[in-house]
Amino acid sequence: MASSHACNLRVLVAVVCGLLTAVVLGLGIWRLVIRIQRGTVTPSSSTPIEFCKNGGTWQNGRCICPEEWKGLRCTIINFCENSTYGNFTFNRIPVGRYGSSLQVCDKNTLNAGNPLAIRQCSFNENGEIKLQNVTIGNCNQNLETLEKQIVNISTQSQSISNEVQILTSNASKLTPENILSATKVVGQIFNTSRNASSEAKIVAVTTVSQLLDASEDVFQRAASAADSDDTFATLIEQMETYSLSLGTQPLIEPNIAIQSVNFSSGGNEGSTGVLFTVVKGASDSLTSGSTSVKVDVDKLSPSEQAELQILLKTNVKACGFVVYQNNKLFQSKTFITKSDFSQKIVSSKTDENVEDQSASVEMVFNPMYNRTEFQLHSYACVYWNFSMKDWDTHGCHKRGATNGLLHCYCNHTTNFAVLMSFKKEYKYPESLDVFSTFGCALSIAGLALTIIFQIGTRKVRKTSVTWVLVSLCASMLIFNLFFVFGIENSNKNIKTSTSDTSGTNLSNNEMLRQDTVVVSNPKCTAVAVLLHYFGLATFVWMGLSAAQLYFLLIRTMKPLPQHFILFNSLIGWGVPAIVVAVTVGIICSQNGNNSQWELDYRQEEICWLATQGSSGLIASPLLWSFIVPVTLILISNIVMFIIIVIKVLWKNNQNLTSTKKVSSLKKILSTLSVAVVFGITWILAYLMLTDNDNIRVIFSYIFCLFNTTQGLQIFILYTVRTKVFQSKASEVLKSLSSTAGRVKVLPSAPLRLRVRMYSMIRSLPALQERFRLLEPSTLSEELSEGERGSPSI
Repeated sequence: MASSHACNLRVLVAVVCGLLTAVVLGLGIWRLVIRIQRGTVTPSSSTPIEFCKNGGTWQNGRCICPEEWKGLRCTIINFCENSTYGNFTFNRIPVGRYGSSLQVCDKNTLNAGNPLAIRQCSFNENGEIKLQNVTIGNCNQNLETLEKQIVNISTQSQSISNEVQILTSNASKLTPENILSATKVVGQIFNTSRNASSEAKIVAVTTVSQLLDASEDVFQRAASAADSDDTFATLIEQMETYSLSLGTQPLIEPNIAIQSVNFSSGGNEGSTGVLFTVVKGASDSLTSGSTSVKVDVDKLSPSEQAELQILLKTNVKACGFVVYQNNKLFQSKTFITKSDFSQKIVSSKTDENVEDQSASVEMVFNPMYNRTEFQLHSYACVYWNFSMKDWDTHGCHKRGATNGLLHCYCNHTTNFAVLMSFKKEYKYPESLDVFSTFGCALSIAGLALTIIFQIGTRKVRKTSVTWVLVSLCASMLIFNLFFVFGIENSNKNIKTSTSDTSGTNLSNNEMLRQDTVVVSNPKCTAVAVLLHYFGLATFVWMGLSAAQLYFLLIRTMKPLPQHFILFNSLIGWGVPAIVVAVTVGIICSQNGNNSQWELDYRQEEICWLATQGSSGLIASPLLWSFIVPVTLILISNIVMFIIIVIKVLWKNNQNLTSTKKVSSLKKILSTLSVAVVFGITWILAYLMLTDNDNIRVIFSYIFCLFNTTQGLQIFILYTVRTKVFQSKASEVLKSLSSTAGRVKVLPSAPLRLRVRMYSMIRSLPALQERFRLLEPSTLSEELSEGERGSPSI
């Protein structure tokens, strides 16, 4: 009866431990998957998230809405609902955009997989949202075949232009080859010598806007082609020329706007001042009314609503302006962009037939970026040099920066831009609190004493556990030391300016190299590498410690594998080094000589692994080079922990007097102690991934309690509890008592002291009898006796 009760109790304990562990680990992994799917953590904001509706984000005091919505709070509809037209079906289409049909060309056609038709959503003359007629494509045409038909543009410009627009309507599917082919065709449609129809050119403007929706990576790969520079340059130059021929009505698409000014038609020939303005919208796209033109203006009139202004002073009959929503057609080899800030390019073109081509251009830019997270570091006034195929500063100067507005001046007309570099405003955490510091201090002291004790008494104890335990303690000790003294980034002490423009150099218009400024800190990077290595080493040695304990307790009749210590050493110290080296090597190779690699590897806030990679958490070093291997080790330790709990800790063997005297409470406490040694308590870190601040704080304190004092617990379990330590401690106390002259007063004090210490040690919730594995002779004797008395073990 007693045996059956003990068996049931063991099964119950095993089931409870397994379920609790599975639940905790499952919740943690689930939260990790949720964060991977999100890609990033939503930053906190002083404005309630509920203020901006329908996916809008609060930036610089206003809501930035997605294309489908507009208004103060992104609550006004700006799209056409799902629709059908004949046999074609279309999903929701934002105003100003073309939507692709759900029906695609058959797989046996040349244009397989591309949409059969497109349809535009726009405003009618009364300002109402309305769907336009459907344009049907040809499934036997693709961009490569259209490129070969350039010679026929004079006679087939409309059909070719329509086909190119349909084939580029889904920007997410465009390849670098598609970009180049479409650019070549569209560039020739704008070529005046091809005599394409005006309708074809209007459609071509839409195509260019669609191309600019393609990813930056696709454009960069397209730019690496041999003839890409000439292809992009030809399109830009032809669009400049086209900007002179539009008349008074602007042509505006989501990613491009074109405006013409003809002085002779309005009696203003010889006018010396033309002011072109682009105003901010509710979204990142250009919309109807985004541009305006004034003539007979002698100075700029910047305002909060104007995103950029250009004042052209010249004596010509006509001029034209082109605004690009981004710089993807201007692929620079010297200026590296990593941020996703709006980088508008504005072009001014004058009539080339006028003999007097003297012109001056004044510009003011009001850049759009998140001012709560980034600070403007510097800027350069540049233009696109067609001979260099890159940005150049020749003939352009800075005119000052006030209230976030950047002023430029150039003595010629072409494509202008302001290149900006930003410094991120990092929120450096406070120093470690007293709770963490005190716990780490106890662990450091406990680990140091454990190492000294294990090495100093290895001959007396005659045990093989020393090397694994010492290695575990050493890696954990060094990790704790770097964590306490090196985790903080010294950059937090560097004072930054409170103004975006106060630190910019206005006298020197130097070309910039990248749009983000990284304050290099090799010391912090080195600390992050060491923390990465010793953190991994600590967990690997936890796994090896668990494996050795498994061999000693479960496979007691079998000897340890040959060269077990050497094998452990190679794994414990070698595997973490390989993981760290591969991680650093991959990140460095991806960034070349750019110092940005430091922040791709570590965080700026603290000297620890970066939590967000170029593609979010899924590409971060923290996930693949730390969380994944640690998770695998913890799962392995949990499995061995459950096996040991069932077969050793909670197994009552009537032939072993040691197990008869151990109460259930002591078994529970012993189980918890072994869980700490195995690192099981580290699964609490997964529960800290929750978005609920209150719950995260609770689990943070629990995690801190168990894991910052892990070194102290190892000291108690593996040092204080041993007979050798107790004997040495008794001798030290006896020596101190003798030195103080109190031995004669209490002649029996050493004896009573030993008795009290023995009683105190026995009361510790350690593995009182079963975990005398630190004394291998005792362990073998007991487990051998258990095998003879209970064959069922």
